[in-house]
Amino acid sequence: MFNLGNLTPPSSNSGGERHVKVLVLGSGPAGLSAALYAARAELEPVVLTGMELGGQAALTHTIENYPGFPEGVGGAQLGELMQKQAERFGATVEFDTAQAVDLSSRPFKVTTDSGVILADTLIAATGARPTHLEVPGEYELTGKGVSYCATCDGWFFKEKKVVVVGGGDSALEEAIFLTRFATSVTIVHRRDTLRAGKVLQKRAFDNPKINFVWNTVVTNVVGTDKVTALKLKDTVTGAESTLETDGVFIFIGHVPNTQMFRGQLEMSEDGYVTANNRMETNVPGVFVAGEVADNHFRQVVTSAGMGAAAAIQATHFLQKEMAEAGA
Repeated sequence: MFNLGNLTPPSSNSGGERHVKVLVLGSGPAGLSAALYAARAELEPVVLTGMELGGQAALTHTIENYPGFPEGVGGAQLGELMQKQAERFGATVEFDTAQAVDLSSRPFKVTTDSGVILADTLIAATGARPTHLEVPGEYELTGKGVSYCATCDGWFFKEKKVVVVGGGDSALEEAIFLTRFATSVTIVHRRDTLRAGKVLQKRAFDNPKINFVWNTVVTNVVGTDKVTALKLKDTVTGAESTLETDGVFIFIGHVPNTQMFRGQLEMSEDGYVTANNRMETNVPGVFVAGEVADNHFRQVVTSAGMGAAAAIQATHFLQKEMAEAGA
């Protein structure tokens, strides 16, 4: 993860409020790219990291499809490099979390763990969080064998059997990573074909430690103090079975972190913030970037591009406002 020593404590003043030109919510590729572009425009952006430094990308062991890194780059390493680059041009990255936003008037009011920030423009890059199975035993055994991050928890499963639930890129990437530690990795997928890219599929199929259970869903996570098994159900025949395992890693998608924007920003039916191709939301001065608005591509490179676009538009927005005020 990021080096906490590189992060700036939130600043404050005697009034309990401070004013910034550009406030970025989120420290993933979208947020840090936005910070870089806003900083190069000399807007002195402030980035609130939230609870997940570097976003979901920082939890990925190796990112192999980000341009400029032919041998791949660690997710946390890429986040640190993005942070340093943004800070070099004047961005401030603070370990703080927004609890509420008021977008009814400008400057926008953002209440954080440490105080209140008034922002002329806001870039929402709050990302997404893992989707849960919502089955008995999942919440009770989270941290006791149920995990959503192989990079974080894989080491704890040395010489053990684990299950990965999912069939997309993340599921296969993490399954392949887990073979470094586990004696076997079983991928349970609700369909009979994978959604992951062909390169990842080939690697998974060629890995002797990985096997597959098709057309199957998890109905129960079994265990008292730790995971001992999974209850499974065949989606075709309806047959039920039990699979013994020491742990289960769940990668079945993400839910956008948009709770604080509900009722203020327009959203799709599945909760993603909607915006035009310039990253502009329905509220002038509020821009969006990354997986909080992207339920299709969900790639580090597209999130970074959205962040750059959002910052460029925020810059144009402020420049136009200044020009009109001086007219």
